[in-house]
Amino acid sequence: MADQDDVLHLIDDTAPESGASAARKWKIAVIDDDHAVHEGTRFALSDYSLNGQGLEILSAYSAAEGRELMQQHPDIAAVLLDVIMETDSAGLDLVEFIRNEIRNETVRIILRTGQPGQAPERRVIVDYDINDYKAKTELTADKLFTSLTAALRSYQQLERMVQTRRGLEIIIDAASTLYDFRSMQRLAEGVLTQIASLLNVDCAGILVLRDSGVIGDDFAVLAGSGCYSRFIAEAGPRPLDSDLRQMVEDAFRRRQHEFADHRTVLYIRTGSGREVVVLLQAEYPLTETDRSLVEIFGSRLSIAFDNVILYQQLNDANTQLEDRVAQRTRALMLANRRLSAQWLRLQRANGFKNEILGTVAHDLKNPLSVILGRTEMLTELISTDASRESIGSQVAHIRDATKRLTAMVDHLISDAMADAFDITIRREPVDIGALVSEVAEVNRLAAMNKQQIIEVSAPPEHITMCDADRMREAIDNLVSNAIKYSPVGGNITLLVAHDSDGTTIRVTDQGAGLSPEDLGRLFGRFQRLSAKPTAGESSTGLGLSIVKRIVDMHGGRVTADSAGPGEGSTFAIILPAAAVSS
Repeated sequence: MADQDDVLHLIDDTAPESGASAARKWKIAVIDDDHAVHEGTRFALSDYSLNGQGLEILSAYSAAEGRELMQQHPDIAAVLLDVIMETDSAGLDLVEFIRNEIRNETVRIILRTGQPGQAPERRVIVDYDINDYKAKTELTADKLFTSLTAALRSYQQLERMVQTRRGLEIIIDAASTLYDFRSMQRLAEGVLTQIASLLNVDCAGILVLRDSGVIGDDFAVLAGSGCYSRFIAEAGPRPLDSDLRQMVEDAFRRRQHEFADHRTVLYIRTGSGREVVVLLQAEYPLTETDRSLVEIFGSRLSIAFDNVILYQQLNDANTQLEDRVAQRTRALMLANRRLSAQWLRLQRANGFKNEILGTVAHDLKNPLSVILGRTEMLTELISTDASRESIGSQVAHIRDATKRLTAMVDHLISDAMADAFDITIRREPVDIGALVSEVAEVNRLAAMNKQQIIEVSAPPEHITMCDADRMREAIDNLVSNAIKYSPVGGNITLLVAHDSDGTTIRVTDQGAGLSPEDLGRLFGRFQRLSAKPTAGESSTGLGLSIVKRIVDMHGGRVTADSAGPGEGSTFAIILPAAAVSS
């Protein structure tokens, strides 16, 4: 017996043949409690080949070992199974386990028995989904070859059907997944992932996109996996190697799929005119089933890429629409603000008109009454041949009333002009000291009539950038007020000072001063102050508002200070340094 074992060992073909170790082989399981059956089967099938693939024979010597073997190798193509081993039904129980418990429906099973009468052949074939049922005595080498070939071909067809069904399920699931992508890059990454899942193998891939409007062979690398992932970086895609770029360019020119030994090139043209090339590098050549599934999958990608493009276009259109709506909204808001501003200006103008009419009805009535009364008196004096002095006195009164009336009209006109929005300040170099002295000289006669003294302290030839006419008007209003509200024999001081902050013009009087209430409403229009003119002069309440408007237009400010009623007051005009030139 030992000699026989040695002979069988010499012809054992379990060791891989040289040059064929890397080739795929059909996995065959021999499950039998007879060692001789295993050895005889290996000898009979030692030179077996189908479709260029040899056999890898796995052995199990009991039904229990067969269970472990089938669980460890789900890719076994055919099983040569003994019916009677530990028990009379051990083989049939193992078939039950294969079909119903581990749910392997593709493996082909050939039952072999040394006692055919133990399991009726027809019932076994019908009830247990097996390929063949042979007695060991009739299973010669030729019949074993024939039965095994039929089983392997059946397994191959079933495997293709299973792969096709699995592939179609993956394609259907992938389609719903890929159609949900809204980013071109995410879609490209998903395509490579789904192809690897479809082929059930780890493969390296790269996906590039070329727009319909691109000139030449320029394209964008959207995704890469495996060894091609190096071309995708956070900073952006990197240039392809020269040979890889050549393959991509050839695919764009060829415009069709290409299947090589370990490389697959898919070409896809979308309905919007974009072109996509997918380059795959697999561990083994794709089968016909794999190629068919990849082609079906590729045909579905056109819709997915167009969906992303349409989504991006829709998103861009929505963004443009939102921008246009925002611009239109801003324009409407601006127009509404302009209308509101115009409405406010109209309201102010209407209020100003009413105020002017009130002023005309009230403040201008007194000078007009004086003029009318003095005119009547003058008429009587002339009719009675009164003295020249009496007539001259009445004319003087008329002249004074006319001057007051003219001054009030001038104030009203100046304030109306200051309210106009198209009036601008005309800046020019002005000797501010000389301007203040000029204003003082003009008002000196009015001061002398009340026995008042005007003193001026101003450095010579200091140039200030301002509007001379407007600034003269502002200073004149302050000096006129000082004369009007100062007592007879009082002093009025005009002081001009310069420092780094700008130019300051102060007008100080010895008048009735200002109350806290006066200081709070001093520069408003038509404001009546607690103090009254000391010689019965009229007041429109516009002079200080005109001063503030002129100073504001120069970018400066005007202030008022008083120690209280009876303590006099000081008004100051401060022009900023930006408006001053030394």
